[in-house]
Amino acid sequence: MGKDNKSGYELRSDLLGMAMGICQERVSRAFENEHMKPEGQRNAVDPFTTEDVIAEAEKLYNFVQKK
Repeated sequence: MGKDNKSGYELRSDLLGMAMGICQERVSRAFENEHMKPEGQRNAVDPFTTEDVIAEAEKLYNFVQKK
């Protein structure tokens, strides 16, 4: 295995980290958008779930697997 090649575990770990970042950014943007609304018109923003992270990581993994 070359220096630049990652193991499957390392790749999945990296993808999970990226997926968590994507989910966190999505929640942060939604929160900021709600905060811009007038008082009384704001809605709660749900946090991201483990399932959200896994779904996002699977999208990233599928992209990596494309040739």
